[in-house]
Formats: sequence, structure tokens, C-alpha cells
Amino acid sequence: MNEDEKLGFAHLIEKELNSEDKIFKPDLTQKTGREFLAFYLQTKFKQVIAYDNKAPIPIFTDIKYDFIQRFSKRLIQNPQKRIMIGITGESASGKSTICKEIKRVIERFQMPVTILTTDNYFNDISALIAKYGSFDALRDNGYDVDSPNSFQLDILKADLEKISQGEDVYSPEYLLNGTGVSVPQAKLVPSNKIVIVEGMASMYGDNKDIYDIKIYVETDLDIRKERFLKRAYTERNQDLENAKKHWEYIIGAGEKYVKPYKADADIVINGDSDLNYFAQILEYIHTITNNFED
Repeated sequence: MNEDEKLGFAHLIEKELNSEDKIFKPDLTQKTGREFLAFYLQTKFKQVIAYDNKAPIPIFTDIKYDFIQRFSKRLIQNPQKRIMIGITGESASGKSTICKEIKRVIERFQMPVTILTTDNYFNDISALIAKYGSFDALRDNGYDVDSPNSFQLDILKADLEKISQGEDVYSPEYLLNGTGVSVPQAKLVPSNKIVIVEGMASMYGDNKDIYDIKIYVETDLDIRKERFLKRAYTERNQDLENAKKHWEYIIGAGEKYVKPYKADADIVINGDSDLNYFAQILEYIHTITNNFED
């Protein structure tokens, strides 16, 4: 390991910013300019992966061999399309936390970003909850909460297609108050240049085909269980017995409905990685894509 690798991404960022050997900014209105940028980015992204592989706890646990080439090609062929990033993973894997970190870093550079959670596309089950008396009773009577059939996937697909082409939409809002109510067209979802869609349902059906980058977050089972139970009784006011019962349901549902999409992911991320380290990677990617000679 050389000295740069020991110092990590913070050192690489400083080195990149202070370099006197910068390339001229390519003309992105021309295909040749976009092709040059794509080649440049492929080289730099491979550098990112190589450095991460040498980290004590790498954040990238798997990357499809042709992902960088495919993504670069898409940028060349259709530069106006929104960059659509889909993030999935089993419950309590860290999807929302990683999304918040991506948003925080991107917004620090004054770049508009949209985060859409697919949890808002749950079906309205208020009538069923009224019938059985509670969400837990409904689940105990066989309602498969995390099944693809429990989501409004047709509406999600239509919304994603509109957003990808630059159209703002109003998504449903699923109320987290135990009533099971889904309010249609309740939340404005702006179509910013970068759109991150997170949640177990993000890859369900053929919705996965709309993403330019598909990310699967994988985390140790014991860490997930600890996170889930803590969230259940501190944020959602569930008693511990019900939380444990729901956890048992979630393990089976995750194996059945979510884990298969790991095979479709372009990138598999370690959900227990250091967020500060992750932020450094994002900052470095921003630096290499914006640090050109005028």
C-alpha cells in the first residue's frame, strides 16, 4: 500500500483540488465531449473501487463488472434524463441512513436531489385494520405486509417514469399512525437531476428497470435485529413482544421478497460502514466530476 492509499480519500480530495495537471472541461453539448467525460469517469471510478478494496472496512462489497461502462454509455446517449438511483435491502439494513447521508453530501455542493421512499406506496389497509382491530392482529391473521401485492406498484411505476423524464409528481402518503390509511397524491416529489428511490419495494416488479444505478444494502443479521428492535420501541411505541414477533415475520419476508434482488444490483454496499468514510467517497466523486480547467 502506497502513501496515498494509507491517507485515504480525504488526502485524495486535497490532492485533486491542488493539482496543477487538470484537464479542460469537456463540452457536454457535444457527443465527443460526453464520450471523453465517460472515459475519464470510468478511469476515476476504477480508482475509487481500488482504494476502497484496501480500506479496513470497505463500503463496496460487490460491483458488477460492466456497471461503470453501462452507466457511462447511458450518460452519453441520454444526458437529459434524470439520474435514477434505486436502493433496496432488507429491513433495518441501513437504507434510509445511507440515503440521508447521500442527500446531505450532495446538497452541500448545492446540487438538487430528490429522495422518494416506496413505503408511501403501501396499499390502503384501513378497512382491514378496522376489521381486525390492529395492524399486529391483521399480520397475525396472515396479511403479508411486505409482499409485492401490498404495494401500489402500478402507481409507483407511473410516477418513476414521469420523474425520470423531468416531471414533478404527487406521490401517495402512507400514514404511520396505525390506521393503515394511504392518502392519494399527497406528497410533492420534485424531479431533480438526481433522484434516489429507497425501500424494499423499489425493485419490485419491473420498476428496477428504470434505474441507472441499482444498489443493494447488506448488513449483518444481528446488527439489523438490534436496530429494528430499538426503532420499534423507541420510535414506533411497539411493545417488545410484538416487535420480536414482527421481526420474525420480517426475516422470512426479506428472504422471500427482497434478498433475490441482490443479484440484480449494480453495487452491493456494506450497511454497517463508517458514514464519515462514505461521505469522503461521495465528496471525492463530486470533486473528480467537477474539478476541471476552464
